Amino acid sequence: MRAAGRIATSRAVSLSATVLIGYGLAATLGTSAVAILVLLLAAGGDATVAPPYAYIGRVLGFTLWQALLSTALSLLAAIPMTRALARQAQFPGRLLLVRLCALPMVMPTIVGIFGVVAVYGGSGYLALAAQAVGLDWKPRLYGLGGILIAHVFFNLPLAIRLLLPAFASVPAESWRLAAQLGMGSRDIFRIIEIPLLRQQVPGIAIIIFMLCFTTFAVALTLGGGPRATTLEVAIYQALRFDFDLRLGAMLAFLQIVFCAGGAWAVWRTGRQMVLGTSARLVAYRYDGRTRGARLADFGVIILGAIFLVLPILALVQKGLIGMIAAASVASLLRAGLISLGLGLAGGLTATLIGYLIAQARQRAVSLGRKRGAMLLGLAGRLGLFVSPMVIGTGIFLAASGHIDLYRMAAAGVILLSAVMALPFVMGVLEPALEVAAERHDRLCAALGLIGWNRFCHIDWPTLRRPIATALALSSVIAMGDLGAIALFGNQDMVNLTLLLYSQLGAYRLDGAASTALILLALALAFYWTIERVVGGRELH
Repeated sequence: MRAAGRIATSRAVSLSATVLIGYGLAATLGTSAVAILVLLLAAGGDATVAPPYAYIGRVLGFTLWQALLSTALSLLAAIPMTRALARQAQFPGRLLLVRLCALPMVMPTIVGIFGVVAVYGGSGYLALAAQAVGLDWKPRLYGLGGILIAHVFFNLPLAIRLLLPAFASVPAESWRLAAQLGMGSRDIFRIIEIPLLRQQVPGIAIIIFMLCFTTFAVALTLGGGPRATTLEVAIYQALRFDFDLRLGAMLAFLQIVFCAGGAWAVWRTGRQMVLGTSARLVAYRYDGRTRGARLADFGVIILGAIFLVLPILALVQKGLIGMIAAASVASLLRAGLISLGLGLAGGLTATLIGYLIAQARQRAVSLGRKRGAMLLGLAGRLGLFVSPMVIGTGIFLAASGHIDLYRMAAAGVILLSAVMALPFVMGVLEPALEVAAERHDRLCAALGLIGWNRFCHIDWPTLRRPIATALALSSVIAMGDLGAIALFGNQDMVNLTLLLYSQLGAYRLDGAASTALILLALALAFYWTIERVVGGRELH
């Protein structure tokens, strides 16, 4: 009876915590709605001017088109490479290559963009190779082509990381049975792998589509003109340069509608962006032992590795050479310290909010509240379907006249960076909390362990490593985020990301190379240090 009473009390406390956090999330969503409402009210002065529907239609059409193409190309490249990595489970450098697939996720976007420019730009490696063989040809990077290349560079590794655990989940007995039945590669692909892909690919495609649909840094840097303007860039231009609040609000509303539909589709497919899953252990497959299969698989792996490694090598090579033309040591040191401070603050904010949301969602699931769990999950992915530009500008307008926004600009950067990093924090913490709940909820309820006592004695030792991964990932994302610093940054708050963007915009490529290399090295060191210090020494 006492145990039953403790369990009932624990469930009641859990329900109360869920309700309280639910109110907090409702306030967060309400803030976004109020921000957009403020924009609409502030822009409603001249209702006689017709909105530029042709421009809006062109921007929306290009946004959808580039997102669809980027998603299709990323998956078309990821499926054969993932299949090759799954069939060839043991070869020198496999684990290093799988870990390399995590690099674009922690690499600041603007740094990856520079690597792409260093390879595919007018004076990049491809152009130099063409000149070496006597061809008068230069690739046209800026425009749709450059956006697609950059999106595939960032999303191909993500798709591989999401697909590999699915291939690894096939029982070893299935592969042994297939070998005993004499099934060839085509039969295995038709009977085992196609059903697996049908189950996994739609959800992954929607996630990649949403990431490409809300692209900002890639389209802003590589768009090359009005013809390659996405919704996020158009919102930024309308609010930051034209101060056309009505247009910005309309574009933001369109983005919310489409991304909310994408979020609903992700929920319907049951596919969450689960990060941090190890793909080291893969069952032995007999269909990849033939000479033809090995040649085909390693050919695909080598091509994919070259595509991923070449921009990184170009970045390192040009960065070391460009150290002579680097910015002054004082400006780099100041920008680096600002990057570290903003990144750590944004990461801590995102991790704390993400942990509370993930805990509340897990409580809602355990109590059978599916709709509440769905709403909490969507709230944690707010940055995927609500433009941070609109949220930031709404806060700017609402606080105007009440707060010194020039002095409080850092708070705006931290908040928006945390919103952008929150979906990735949820992707790390949600599966870890689900496993922890299955193992410990009943025992903690029977012992009456709740609140802070449970966190200190049970949750922290169990969830320390996922929390460290979430904090490291969100801090690096916040440190490399261009959108927030581009909106709130000023001459007294220039981090390495904004400095690199200004150098690229002024075509100071040598200085940009050194800044990009410093930013990449700082991000990797930052990520490793946080995981090491917070997560402990025995990290996989």
